[in-house]
Amino acid sequence: MDMLLENKVAIITGASRGIGRAIAERLAQEGMRLVLAARSADRLQEVAAACGAGARIFPADLREEPSPGQLIAFAIESFGGLDLLVNNAGATKRGDFLRLTEEDWQDGFALKFYSTVRCSRAAWPHLANSKGAIVNIVGVGGRTGTAEFAIGGAVNAAILNLTKVLADRGIKEGVRVNAINPGYILTDRLNARLDLHAADHQITRAEAALAISQGYGIARFGQPAEIAAAVAFLASPAASYCQGAILDVDGGQTRTL
Repeated sequence: MDMLLENKVAIITGASRGIGRAIAERLAQEGMRLVLAARSADRLQEVAAACGAGARIFPADLREEPSPGQLIAFAIESFGGLDLLVNNAGATKRGDFLRLTEEDWQDGFALKFYSTVRCSRAAWPHLANSKGAIVNIVGVGGRTGTAEFAIGGAVNAAILNLTKVLADRGIKEGVRVNAINPGYILTDRLNARLDLHAADHQITRAEAALAISQGYGIARFGQPAEIAAAVAFLASPAASYCQGAILDVDGGQTRTL
């Protein structure tokens, strides 16, 4: 299916691996021109090579206050406009609430929440001009709190609310803003966890995957490409009536309304 994204311009943060890389590769297949942002220049180069000649890289630490604005300016300088911002950067520390430090909390909000705020703010005039879109990659922890995910749950809930706020503004200014909540996706982090569980329990990796997924009440783990497909849909004219939507792509893990 042609998503009608040919030659449009997208920024993807957290694009060096996992879900971000899958999004970049899918949007490149759709013919989009890309600006890929993350901290690792080497990994970004690998992703850009896989995405073809229409990809540019912007190595930066988006926790630093000037970086998001510089990223947006680089995209405009490179391609002359902007049609899509995918806010995907950020990982938060898990752990016992009473053991998490002030630095842990500040770091969790700095990269995932504040980079989303700053990138969205800097991109907004350009997206309004192009009648473009923002897709926030958030996470199911923002809808269902768990004891070991205090920081991530709080950050994700904040981004989900921000999605609704920006969508409300976007109705008047022509910017579509939606969010995706991935569940457990087979990225490097989850793969490492499966390997550790298999070794600890002396079982195969497949058995470890089955045991952990069943513990979360799902049939299997998701693939990064499945999140990327959802991004392509939300970025496309096929989703033109989606505004402030929160799409759970989690295998049925989220059971609340």
